[in-house]
Amino acid sequence: MRRFYFDHNATTPISPQVLAVYTEALRESFGNASSIHHEGQAARHRLEAARRQVAVLLGCNAKETVFLSGGTEANNAAIFGSVAGHARAHVITTSIEHPAVLEPCRELQRRGIEVTYVPVGATGVVNPEDIRRSLRPDTVLISVMHVNNETGTIQPIAAIARIARESGILMHCDGVQAAGRIPLDLEELDVDFYTISAHKMYSPKGMGALFIRKGTPFRPLILGGAHESRRRAGTEDVPGAAAFGEACRLSQVRMNTEAQRTANLRDRLESGILDRVADVTVNGDRQLRVPNSSNLCFDGVEGEAIVIALDLKGFSVSSGSACSSGAVEPSHVLIAMGLSKNRARSSIRFSLGESNTEDQVDALVDAVVAAVTRLRELSPTYVAHA
Repeated sequence: MRRFYFDHNATTPISPQVLAVYTEALRESFGNASSIHHEGQAARHRLEAARRQVAVLLGCNAKETVFLSGGTEANNAAIFGSVAGHARAHVITTSIEHPAVLEPCRELQRRGIEVTYVPVGATGVVNPEDIRRSLRPDTVLISVMHVNNETGTIQPIAAIARIARESGILMHCDGVQAAGRIPLDLEELDVDFYTISAHKMYSPKGMGALFIRKGTPFRPLILGGAHESRRRAGTEDVPGAAAFGEACRLSQVRMNTEAQRTANLRDRLESGILDRVADVTVNGDRQLRVPNSSNLCFDGVEGEAIVIALDLKGFSVSSGSACSSGAVEPSHVLIAMGLSKNRARSSIRFSLGESNTEDQVDALVDAVVAAVTRLRELSPTYVAHA
């Protein structure tokens, strides 16, 4: 049975070009980038070349980028590194953040730091004025994601960053779902910290980057050697960085055409389902979202049941964040947007990528129609609306 992958927000397959760079770097760039001999300096050259490629995608200076193990570590480093040294502090975030932000914030609360979780509206967009109203004299950090991993909704980061800058408060943005999908210019966006992850961009897992604006106060999360200009100790993964750099380069080259192509596929998917299946709604803002994401609620059907039914037919989709799989509770993102627990449990995330085609989308629509029709026939609670 052929399989078709529609879960690119969870992770992406490694692209052939990135894999070629990765394997070549594994063979040739094996030196320790901190060593002064030939192999070490060759590895250093490869590492810094990759750093420049990441910086081009982000629109920042290469010296402002730090390589680390992924988005989760980058978020933790930005959050804990911003709060360190404050006897009393207050942090502002939102109710729809990824667990890689929410859990560090909860840990801060356990340590006596106060955290405000700003709500979002029904479309999943935070109001910058709600951020402003949450400010306090002891606020030291605002952390708001750029793109939501479940709905694809884009947040008004520039407006929030202006509020932070006017108030002299550090601004962190989790950009894991934005990088490679929408244009970025961190000089213009004016945030202090920005997080990205390689495995969301057709590169191997275990590599990420944290933008730290020059002059921003920061205490490293991991201590040891003087790696990454003393911002993240540990011998650098040079092949992983080389692959990540190539992924950033390819994303920059392909972004405009790929964004339009995936947006067309997403719209084809949504219209195909909405035209043929009753009682389906789109979760999130249909305009302010990245081009590859769609989150649909199928009334009267458990989302997990749809995921399983589609998986048996060869289609990989998701009922929420991959980092929350196995959770009993429904999506905290959809609940924060005002959905009932039942409707949140009835929602499915489709996230498209480079491998998807019109034929795959059409086959997925047929499979969704068949699966939902069958599951509703078996449901004791579903009643079709007139």
